[in-house]
Amino acid sequence: MDNPIVPTTPTTPVAQKPETKNPAFKVGDIVRVITRSFEEKKINPAPFEGIVMAFGGSGTDRTFTVRKIGTNQVAVEKIFPVKSPYIESVKVIKNTRVRRAKLYYLRQRRNIT
Repeated sequence: MDNPIVPTTPTTPVAQKPETKNPAFKVGDIVRVITRSFEEKKINPAPFEGIVMAFGGSGTDRTFTVRKIGTNQVAVEKIFPVKSPYIESVKVIKNTRVRRAKLYYLRQRRNIT
């Protein structure tokens, strides 16, 4: 029954959450991060592959830290924003189980990927 006092609103479909291109990964996972360069907007030919050490921030400012062992056993850490338009994809190479939220102790360890 139509009630003239209460206006009816047309039903609209519920807006769905947009698909995220980054898979779910957690601290301790080994990931490969493929980025686009800032200037040329081209895909970086050398993806950054390493272990996720920590997540930081909250909301749109959320970041994750990836550490890899480069040439001559030199460790390199990069901090990536989760919602960055310059991240092309994040591929999980290996899932691991860790018991810490931050793996900063890996900085003192040697031969850790």
